[in-house]
Amino acid sequence: MKIVIGSLNRTKVEAVKSVFLRYKVIEKDVPSNVSAQPIGDEETLAGAINRAQAARALEQQTIGIGLEGGVTYLQDELYLCNWGALVDTDGKVYTASGARIKLPSVFHDQINRGLELSEIMNVYTKRHDIRHQEGAIGIFTNGLVLRDEMFTHVVKLLKGQMDYWQKLHQSNKKQD
Repeated sequence: MKIVIGSLNRTKVEAVKSVFLRYKVIEKDVPSNVSAQPIGDEETLAGAINRAQAARALEQQTIGIGLEGGVTYLQDELYLCNWGALVDTDGKVYTASGARIKLPSVFHDQINRGLELSEIMNVYTKRHDIRHQEGAIGIFTNGLVLRDEMFTHVVKLLKGQMDYWQKLHQSNKKQD
């Protein structure tokens, strides 16, 4: 079985590979059709679903996975958020969200001016390419939770749902 992940970001690709060990994982750059910096759970989720559907459409009999990082506001505070979507070979969509962590208040204005969190983090840390390494979550948890681990958790939630519903469907078929 093949999986197409709608991203070339190595933290996302490695998350999928670490969960789907028996699958051939193909990485493809597909559009999220949302803002470069998704704001809010709805937009971040939409980006993940769009990526999963676009990834699945690239090849017959594949599973498509989309992972999207974003930011969201909760009680006037800015939080990191992330969503994942999996579209199985029948077209059924599974979704899951993962860890959240409060971001520094100085990021509010920059996000509202349209900067991406990755750009802000690169300046904030005086480093380059944080999004392909530990991510903002890795910085703000002092390395205890890394970006690939965060996405691995989401991918496990997606796979678990798919496995459960497929098993239930197969069980129901046997009873018929």
